[in-house]
Amino acid sequence: MKTAIVYYSQHHGNTRKLLDAIAAENEVTLINVTKQPETDLTGYDRIGFASGIYYSSFAKQLLSFAQAYLPEGKEVFYLYTHGAPKGEFLAAIREIAAEKHCSEIGSYHCRGFDTFGPFKLVGGIAKDHPTAEELRGAADFYRNL
Repeated sequence: MKTAIVYYSQHHGNTRKLLDAIAAENEVTLINVTKQPETDLTGYDRIGFASGIYYSSFAKQLLSFAQAYLPEGKEVFYLYTHGAPKGEFLAAIREIAAEKHCSEIGSYHCRGFDTFGPFKLVGGIAKDHPTAEELRGAADFYRNL
């Protein structure tokens, strides 16, 4: 299956580390929304969306991209890293996929080093994440889709 993973990974590169682990073992096209803001996804069978979590959601840039360029009826999956230990982070991206009649085939997440806002004052949270085990988990997740 031809697969693209559209991503936004800016501050510490946590999400990109997951994607690098996947791409090291699989043939996938990685699309950085900050460098390729307009990309035709119609030729892909499966489309992944990957982001760090910002204000309890995927990055606005990635959500805007999905709204504009996600084709109807595709298989989609999600990958994300987050500093906070808990939260419902997929609501906005799932809503976009549902509007486009896409079917969700899975999601993977793990903690990610976070120095946003007040966390910067204490040196950040979720230090040393993603771990080697979490990176293997991302690769295993993708392989089992």
